Amino acid sequence: MLQEESDLSLIIAQIVQKLKGSNLYAQLERQAWASLQRPEIKLQSLKEDIKEFFKISGWEKKLQNAVYSELSVFPLPSHPAAPPEHLKEPLVYMRKAQGSWEKRILKSLNSMCTELSIPLARKRPVGEQKELLNKWNEMGTDEPDLSLFRPVYAPKDFLEVLINLRNPNYENGDSLSFRTHLGLIQVPLKVKDIPELKEFFVELGLTTGQLGIDDSTQVPPELFENEHVRIGQKVLAEQDSAAAQQYIRQGSPTALRAELWALILNISSQPEDILYYEQLKTNVIQHDLLVDSLIYKVLLCFSRDTSVLGHFAYNSASPPKSYIRGKLGLEEYAVFYPPNGVIPFHGFSMYVAPLCFLYHEPSKLYQIFREMYVRFFFRLHSISSHPSGIVSLCLLFETLLQTYLPQLFYHLREIGAQPLRISFKWMVRAFSGYLATDQLLLLWDRILGYNSLEILAVLAAAVFAFRAVNLMEVTSLAAAEAVLADLSTLKVMPLLQIFLFATVT
Repeated sequence: MLQEESDLSLIIAQIVQKLKGSNLYAQLERQAWASLQRPEIKLQSLKEDIKEFFKISGWEKKLQNAVYSELSVFPLPSHPAAPPEHLKEPLVYMRKAQGSWEKRILKSLNSMCTELSIPLARKRPVGEQKELLNKWNEMGTDEPDLSLFRPVYAPKDFLEVLINLRNPNYENGDSLSFRTHLGLIQVPLKVKDIPELKEFFVELGLTTGQLGIDDSTQVPPELFENEHVRIGQKVLAEQDSAAAQQYIRQGSPTALRAELWALILNISSQPEDILYYEQLKTNVIQHDLLVDSLIYKVLLCFSRDTSVLGHFAYNSASPPKSYIRGKLGLEEYAVFYPPNGVIPFHGFSMYVAPLCFLYHEPSKLYQIFREMYVRFFFRLHSISSHPSGIVSLCLLFETLLQTYLPQLFYHLREIGAQPLRISFKWMVRAFSGYLATDQLLLLWDRILGYNSLEILAVLAAAVFAFRAVNLMEVTSLAAAEAVLADLSTLKVMPLLQIFLFATVT
């Protein structure tokens, strides 16, 4: 009990400290001073009166949403004596593997830099700055020639690293139970089984109304949708992040999705946010980075955004450093490169592409993407033991298939078509670029609703279950890939419901 109280006190203190540096804190301070001029604020009941003013004026709700937002990304409490790196990743072998992977990525980036005789960063000449500014709004319509540039790494390169992960404590066969796992991932992490997934994703049950399901036996779809829209409008009127997150577990109406996601992610376009985006844009125009050739437009601003560095406090990865020429190894001459600490990989832009269907205002689109990245997407390309990390997702996918579709799993394994070799690219991109956009947005509703990426592994397993009959007939990896080449006609919610709630356990 004392330990729980201590953990809670520590969390409160850290969140207070974090909020003190935010725009909201400055706004609350200004509002508190301004409220002193109001006639209903009495000196003898000052504290209670200001609290009441914040409640009536809506500022209390904004503070609650900010705290809720911080809790959504806050790392699990650890022992007070634990070193800082334990917050990033508690398992030493995972930290070492991530460190080795980072060195490999840097080597690839530096090699490209040397081969093409292009500096990591340079100031753009004035003429080039003007040209870039003039064509900013057309960027993306005229593809530049990037034939000389290769991706720093592709998902299949990352998968090979994950396949070779080993816990040295289990090398001598101590883990007899884990030997029965016949998949590619050979690290003993705890992942949910179907009963636990059913409990976690209880709102996806067969008897619960869902957007994305055309034929509900309980309530006609149009009646459910009308009522769901009405509740959604009420949630938006209340401006409560926690309520919005709970609501979206049953899917978001198309017309409300942009606002609901912004509410869950605690994004409100303030003048200072728009100004910050414009400053990032100016930085792009003034300075050219080698990584600019690997990304485009919104991601150009993202690469310059030093606020993204904050997520490395709970990310197993560390931001790469570059040194001023001739000063290698001297920390006082080091800078993070790129400034946000994130080196993009092949397909990185797929994290932002679906959001372009929801947000037309560039600064709002940018804020939503940045928050989605620091909450969720970074976990898809970092080596960690987190339940939403890519290692756990791979293991969850393989465990589900091996346990509930053993014949299919063994068949594919025997013909050299390990299922993870096919599904990995879906999960590492959160299915972006594979599902139809409307289906992808329904899937991402649930990522936000459950504050978890585990649904990606469940959907990957559900896709294999759906195509099981065809897959049992294939005799090679290429044939299996052909069966699963096109996911654009799949309906996400029926697949998830059938796999989770109609599977015999």
